Amino acid sequence: MAVVVQMPKLSDTMEEGVIAKWKVEEGDDVKSGDIIAEVETDKATMDVEVFDDGKILKIMADEGDAVPLGGKIAIIGEEGEDISDLVEDQGEGQEKEKVAEEESESGNGQESGSEDKKSFDPLFGELNGKSKTSTDEEEDGRIKASPLARNMAADQGIDLSKVNGSGPNGRIIKRDIESYEKPAEKEEAVAAAPQVQPAAEDKDIKISQMRKTIARRLAESKFSNPHYYETMEIDMKKAIEIRSQLNEMSDVKISFNDLIVKASAVALRQHPLVNSSWLDDVIRQHAAVNVAIAVAIDEGLLTPVIRNTDMKGLQQIAKESKDLAGKARNRELQPEDWEGSTFTISNLGMYGIEEFTAIINPPNSCILAVGGIKDVPVVEDGEVVPGKRMKVTLSSDHRIVDGATAAEFLNTLKDLLENPMGMLL
Repeated sequence: MAVVVQMPKLSDTMEEGVIAKWKVEEGDDVKSGDIIAEVETDKATMDVEVFDDGKILKIMADEGDAVPLGGKIAIIGEEGEDISDLVEDQGEGQEKEKVAEEESESGNGQESGSEDKKSFDPLFGELNGKSKTSTDEEEDGRIKASPLARNMAADQGIDLSKVNGSGPNGRIIKRDIESYEKPAEKEEAVAAAPQVQPAAEDKDIKISQMRKTIARRLAESKFSNPHYYETMEIDMKKAIEIRSQLNEMSDVKISFNDLIVKASAVALRQHPLVNSSWLDDVIRQHAAVNVAIAVAIDEGLLTPVIRNTDMKGLQQIAKESKDLAGKARNRELQPEDWEGSTFTISNLGMYGIEEFTAIINPPNSCILAVGGIKDVPVVEDGEVVPGKRMKVTLSSDHRIVDGATAAEFLNTLKDLLENPMGMLL
C-alpha cells in the first residue's frame, strides 16, 4: 500500500517548508532512515528522512516549492501500484486553492448583486447550489479567465485569445498572465523618436522561510511585549588590557564580545528577573543562564545559544561562539543550537555603530544591544586624558523587569567589565 510522505515539523516555529534539494528521483528505491530531501525551514536547512521501505512513485513538490506542514511531498509504494487517487486529490486541491486565492485578490469573487452572500461559493461561483455568478455566465461561449487574470491582461495589453490557460478546464489564471511573453513586434519603417533611457526596474525578492518567521516573531515581540530602554556608558580600558594579556596565552582568540557574554552571564546570575520569561500565569526564573548571540546572515539574524554560560571560562565561550557563528552562516544549526535561550546579546560595534536599541527575542525578558568602543576624551584626576568608552542599551519587558531592576543589572555589568579580574577568578 502506498505511503504519503508529508512535510514534517522540523522546528518549533515552523509553519511551512521549502524544498531546497531532492536527494532522490522518481523510481529510486529507499529504505527506512534514508534522506530523501533537504528542506529550508525558518531557521536552517534540514534533512527529511523516510520511515518506510519502497520505491519513490511520485515526487509531489518541485525544488523551491513551499509546502505547508502535513502537505504531501512524495509517495512511496510498490512498483506499478495505482496512486492516481492520491495524486489527483493533491492536484485538484492545489488548483482550487489557487483559483480561490485569485478570486479573493481580484475582489470579484462575489458579485454585488448576489441574493445570498453567505451561501456564495468563491471557488465555483454558486448561490445555494442553483445558479452561477454573472462573471461565469459571461464566460460561456468565450474565453474563460479569472477576474484577476482579465484585469492583469487588460493592464498589460495582452490578448487573452493567445494565452494558454492552466487552470481547471483550461481557465486562464494569474500565473498564465505572469508567464506570458508577447510576440516580438515588427520594427516600424519610420524613424523612431529618441528613446528615453528607462529607470532601473523594481526587483522583487522572494521571502525565505527564515525571513518570514523573523518578521512574524519580531512583530509579535515588539507589539506584544511592553519594551523600554536604558543605556549606560562603560569604561573599557581595563577590559582591553585584560583581553590583550589573555590572547597572548590563549589558543583561542578572545573577542570583546566574549568578554561581554561572560560578564552578562555573571550579572544574570545575580539578577534572576533579567533571566526570566513571561508565561501569562507565572514569571519563570530560569535555573540555567543560557546566553544567545545574534549572528547576522544574508536572510536576517540567527541566535544560537551558549548553554550554562556563567559556568564556562572565556576560552570555552570564545570557542563555542566561533563554532556556532560558523554553523549559523552555513545554515547548519540544529534545533538544540538555537532553543532554550534566557538572554540575548546583539553586538553591532564591529560595524561602527555607537548606540542602538534591539527588539527582545521571545521568550527572553531582555536583550542587550552593544555598540562599538570609542576613543573619547575623559577627565581623570582633574586632567583630560584619552579614554575608551562603550555604550550598551538594555531592552526590557516591563511586565517582568522594572526600571530599577534593569538599572541594577546594568550597574553590575559595568562593574564587571570595568574590573574584569573579578569575573575571571
